[in-house]
This record gives sequence, structure tokens and C-alpha cells, in this order.
Amino acid sequence: MLLFGVLVMFQTFSLPGQFAHMAKESPDFAYLRWPATAVTVFWVLCVQVVIVATWKLLSLVENDRIFTEVALKWVDAIVWAIAAAWVVLVGVFLYVGFNADDPGLPLLLFLMTTGVTVLGLLMVVMRALLRQATTLRTDMEAVI
Repeated sequence: MLLFGVLVMFQTFSLPGQFAHMAKESPDFAYLRWPATAVTVFWVLCVQVVIVATWKLLSLVENDRIFTEVALKWVDAIVWAIAAAWVVLVGVFLYVGFNADDPGLPLLLFLMTTGVTVLGLLMVVMRALLRQATTLRTDMEAVI
């Protein structure tokens, strides 16, 4: 809950303020203020979706209801949030990659894209395992 609150403050105060400051300090890059604000706020929103979905999944574990269709919907929310963040990250990577003078930022974005890709693929595997376990549990309950 605390992390979620910190992220909301980050979204509403810190990120817009940071990019406003950047626009004042570097007028040549002032045109990036609103796109950068929108992109980073969107990424924080994706993280918030993952946090809420994880919280819901943990409550399902606590109530021994993790192997249900409800759990799959929360895992889908995580997968879609990661996918949405990945698509925007790839767009930023391509934009920066084609316009960069220095290879540092494109390389950092490439590493981030790789990390988010691995995380997304891991979640797809975990979703498949959860679906298989849910099916097995349903079959076992039908037998008993």
C-alpha cells in the first residue's frame, strides 16, 4: 500500500515537476516535456496495475483460491500491463536510437527492453503453468 502511495505521488508531483525543470534548464529539449511526462506516467501506471494484480493474487493464495479462473484474470492484467509498457518502451527505444548522438542512452534502453521482454515472457510461462494447475485441480475435484 505504501509503495502504491509513493508511486501516485511520483506520478502526480515528481515526474511532471522533473520534466518542467528539464524544460527550463534545457530549452533545446523543452519540446520533450509533455511526451516524456506522458510516457513515464504511463509506465508508472503499468507498475501500479502489476502491484494491484499481485496484491489480489496474494489474497487469493491466502484464501486458497489461487487455482481458479479469477486468478487467471489477474495474471492476464499483469501480462497486459507488461505488454503495454513494453510497446511504449520499444517506441521510445526506436525514437532515441534513431536520434541519439551518443550510444549510452540507446544501450540503456536496449537493456531495459530486454529486461521487460524477459519479465513478460516469464509471466506468460507462469500464466500457462497456472492454467495447467487450475485444470488439474478442477479435474481432481471432479474425481473426488
